[in-house]
Amino acid sequence: MKFKVYYSLFLICALQACKSGPFNLLKPASPHQQYERKLVNAGLNQNVMGAQWINKANTLLQNYVSIKLPYKETGYFAADKIEGASFKFSLQRGQLLTVKLNKQSVNSFSIYMDIWEQKDNGELKVLAFADSIGNDLQLEAKNTGDYYLRLQPELLVGGSYTLELNIGPSLGYPLKAVNRKQIQSFFGVGRDNDTRRHEGIDIFSSFRTPVIAVADGTVTRVNENNLGGKVVWFRHNNKDYTLYYAHLDEQTATTGQEVLIGDTLGLMGNTGNAKNTPPHLHFGIYTSEGAVDPLPFVDPLIPPLPSIKSDIAKLNTTLRTVNRAIEISDNQQFINPEKLKQNTIVRVLAASNTFYKVELPNGKSGYIANKSLVETKSLSTRKISSVMQNLLDSPNLAAGVKANLVIGQTVNVMGVFEDFQLVSTTGGEVGWLSLK
Repeated sequence: MKFKVYYSLFLICALQACKSGPFNLLKPASPHQQYERKLVNAGLNQNVMGAQWINKANTLLQNYVSIKLPYKETGYFAADKIEGASFKFSLQRGQLLTVKLNKQSVNSFSIYMDIWEQKDNGELKVLAFADSIGNDLQLEAKNTGDYYLRLQPELLVGGSYTLELNIGPSLGYPLKAVNRKQIQSFFGVGRDNDTRRHEGIDIFSSFRTPVIAVADGTVTRVNENNLGGKVVWFRHNNKDYTLYYAHLDEQTATTGQEVLIGDTLGLMGNTGNAKNTPPHLHFGIYTSEGAVDPLPFVDPLIPPLPSIKSDIAKLNTTLRTVNRAIEISDNQQFINPEKLKQNTIVRVLAASNTFYKVELPNGKSGYIANKSLVETKSLSTRKISSVMQNLLDSPNLAAGVKANLVIGQTVNVMGVFEDFQLVSTTGGEVGWLSLK
C-alpha cells in the first residue's frame, strides 16, 4: 500500500512538471502535443498510465461517434480512468465552425481539444487546437468533407464539461436586411437549356436595394458584361477567392477601393441577361479552380443548438438497458445500429438531447435513447452451485480476479454483458461472473 502511495505522489509531481517544465520544440506544437512530449521527457510513457494516455490519443481518432451539427453534450471525465472523446461531422466549404467547451471541477484541469480534417487520401491533418482556457475555437471550412474533434483531459484529474458545436456562415450577408427567403435560385442549377450551370445564388429584393460588402477587402474590378450586366469584383483580405456581384443597376464602388464589411458596393437591378426578371443580386465566389457554391459562406439560416433533455445526474454512473432488446449506434442518425441484449450494463459518458452517450464494458461507445436505460438494481439472485467461481474485474476470462466465490454463496445479479453477469456479493463486492 505504501508503494502505491509513493508511486502516486511521484506521478503527480511528474505531471505537475509536465504543466510547467521546459522542453525543446523543433516546430510549433499544439497544447496536446506539448503535453504528450512532456510526458515522454518525464519518462512517464514508460509506465502503464502514461503509455495508456498516449495510446488513447491515437485510438480516439479511430473510435469516434458521428454527430450532426449543431451539437451539444454535457459529459464527465473520471480522474481514475484514461478518458477522452472524439466526434466525426461534416462541413461545407465556407461554413464557420465554432466550438465552445466549458468545464467544471474542484481542481483546475486541462482538456486538450483539436480539430482534424480527413484528406482525399484518407490521412488526417490537424487544423486547429486549444487547451480549454475559455476561448472559443473557430474554424472556417476550406473544403467540403469530414472533420473530427478530439477531446482528451490530462492525467489524474477530472470533472464535467459542456461541449457546444455551432455552424454558421463565414461571411456577412450581401444585404442589410437579412432574409433567407430572398435566396430563390441556387448554385449548380441548369441555365440556357442546361448548356451551362448557375455559378452563384440569386438574392431578390426591391429595385435599387443597396448591396454591401460581406467582408473587408479590395475592389479589384468594376465593369459590365453580357451575362452579369453591371458587376463589381472584390477580393477578401487574406483569402484565396474573389467575390462577384452582378445585375446591378448602379455601381458605387471603384476599382482599387478598400472596403469594410457593410460598405455599399452598388444598387440592385436587373442588368445583363436578367432584364426580364425581377431585380436581384447574383452573388458568386470564384477560386483558382473556378466557381464554388457561395451559399454556405453567407447562409443566414443558422440552426438552433439543441437543448440537453437527458438527466446529467446520471453521468459517470452504471446503468442497464430495459427488459427488452434495444439499439446502440455510433451515430446520431442510428444508421446500422447494433442490438443489445436486455439488461446490458453500460457506463454513461455524456448526456445530449434525448440520448446518452455510453460505454459498453468492452470499451465501445455509442448512443442509446435515454428512455431505454434504468438504474442497476438487483434483477435476481444466483447461487454458486457446483464449483468455485472467480469474480472478475471485467467481462473477460483473462481479467483480474477480485474474489473467489465458494459453493453455496449467493450473489445479486445486476445486469449482463455478452456471456457474463454483473453481480454483487453480500459483502458489497461487485464484479463479473462467466455464464459458461
